[in-house]
Amino acid sequence: MDRVVIKVRENGPLLVRGDIELVDHEGRRFEVGDDIVLCRCGASERRPFCDGSHRRVGFASTCRAGEES
Repeated sequence: MDRVVIKVRENGPLLVRGDIELVDHEGRRFEVGDDIVLCRCGASERRPFCDGSHRRVGFASTCRAGEES
């Protein structure tokens, strides 16, 4: 299995790259490719996927490795 890398985008979504399997709470699979972008702001109308709503709602979050959340 390829390594999965999740990149936290400043003021935006999570970029997930690799051999991804995404399932819902009932175990059904989402059709996804090797790269997906997941919503962090909660405003997307395509959740769990990002639709760019973070820009419209002014979502702000800067996560850096080594910092406590």
